[in-house]
Amino acid sequence: MAHGHVAYGMRASYGLAYITPDTIAAWERGLASPTSAELTALAGTLWCSPGELMGAATTLREHRLARGLAPEDVARGSGVELQAYLRMEETDTWRGNERQSAALAEVLQLPLPDFIAVIGRADDLAELLRSAVTSRWQGYVRPVSKLLPVQKRHLEDVLQQLHA
Repeated sequence: MAHGHVAYGMRASYGLAYITPDTIAAWERGLASPTSAELTALAGTLWCSPGELMGAATTLREHRLARGLAPEDVARGSGVELQAYLRMEETDTWRGNERQSAALAEVLQLPLPDFIAVIGRADDLAELLRSAVTSRWQGYVRPVSKLLPVQKRHLEDVLQQLHA
């Protein structure tokens, strides 16, 4: 579709009167980024999901947008107050506790590597795993389980295999 067709579709179907062909061109060239509402409207105009328009999601906001969820849904699903969640999304710093982190992983359907990246604890996990390999792995089950929403039995098996 031409930029004019996409802009017209967003104006007509979603009431975004300020969207012009130049806006679409700027998004396409990476000179500007659409807001959440604009991304949702763009996806609707192009008959696809917001996740299909984005590259690989790396931030909390991008994962939420890729799933087509409102901030309220993620905040409620993870047990965090909306304003606190919005601050975390804005600063790209997850500050939830273990239970909230596990709920976040479930709400956003995050695979473990993405989950670790989103909560910003990749370095902590790497250090724990290094230590588990070079010393008694049993002492690292609890600290690692605090980082990852994984069943304890599965984690024990993995740490034992790493150690071996």
